[in-house]
Amino acid sequence: MANLVELTDICIVGNGAVGKAAALGFAQAGLKVRLLCRSADEVQKSGSWDVRVFALNHVAHDLLSSLKVWDALDLARVEAVTAMQVNGGSATDAGKLGLDAYGACVNELAWIVEDRNLNQALDTAIKFSQNLTVVTGGAQQLRLHDAYAELRLESGEAIHASLVIGADGAQSWLRGQCDIGLDYRAYGQKGVVTNFECEKPHHGVAHQWFVEEQGIIALLPLPGQRVSLVWSAPDALAQQLMNEPLSALVHRLEEVCLPVLGHLTPVLPEDIKAFPLTLMKPHSCIAPRVALVGDAAHVVHPLAGHGMNLGFGDVNALLDIVKKRETYRDCGDARVLERYQRVRKEEVMLMQLATDGLARLFASDLVPVRMMRNMGMNLLDRLPLLKKKMVAHALGK
Repeated sequence: MANLVELTDICIVGNGAVGKAAALGFAQAGLKVRLLCRSADEVQKSGSWDVRVFALNHVAHDLLSSLKVWDALDLARVEAVTAMQVNGGSATDAGKLGLDAYGACVNELAWIVEDRNLNQALDTAIKFSQNLTVVTGGAQQLRLHDAYAELRLESGEAIHASLVIGADGAQSWLRGQCDIGLDYRAYGQKGVVTNFECEKPHHGVAHQWFVEEQGIIALLPLPGQRVSLVWSAPDALAQQLMNEPLSALVHRLEEVCLPVLGHLTPVLPEDIKAFPLTLMKPHSCIAPRVALVGDAAHVVHPLAGHGMNLGFGDVNALLDIVKKRETYRDCGDARVLERYQRVRKEEVMLMQLATDGLARLFASDLVPVRMMRNMGMNLLDRLPLLKKKMVAHALGK
């Protein structure tokens, strides 16, 4: 007979940053939590700069601060973004749009944080968290009962939980177990990421260029005179970027960034990665006794850098709704989950529409479209009140 893990309030499937934040949040709220992950291995410490970084907004910052995680980060490796310069193409007459923290009445637009730094801080907090147990192993089956959900593990054991949270990424196993439909579209692009030293100081400015057939190039500020590249490149170009010498990649980048950042030098020449870009829209982010968060609930184009922020927004909303539920409802009650879905629907949909629309708009090679696009950017750049509202939305305010 299988050994049964005792009944828990919440079981979280997936141990990425969003899943770990959810586990900490619910445990600190006094609920009994199980964090289910396939491996107990911690993120390895390294002196090199992680090529995977996130631009965390104020919602993410406030959530991590409330969980006592933000101050546990190695803040010497965190860079504040104080401005953003968007260029509508590589031509001299391309549209330009500048956004800055001063105009939005804040000190920072965002913070650039390495994946490794974020996960190390979360792992440290989890070690000292009460009400939270990390369970190593994979889930094999989900069974639903009136009062709880049952997760059968590969070990033969089981976890009974009032609520199961799927934080297991874009290819979510839990979402598949719930038969939640999915709208999926591949962009035919890959995100190419690596880091560089730049000749000129970046002054905390994030730069982005929409370079017609070459895709979208973003250089995000890191501490010191370093920048992190996120190049959303068409598949064929991405393959070429990965195969050619890094000196060729530097030459391509300097064609657009040389005037503002000067010459680039690879931080770690062998550390360059690429990942496919997709749009994924599950038909629901809830099922009986199940809630999805992060990439399990939505995947958007990275051009706005808000994928991780949406995930932390999910956790923030679900935490708030569960804590405010009526005393006679458990945390997996259908009404509680319906409230979560309703609260998140508008923000997620707006971000999906915005990122998908911009990706399509800037991929167009039609001359009239490019002209209207550049005119629109230049006009928006001259409307401070509209820019302030746009920035406030991006900040999560």
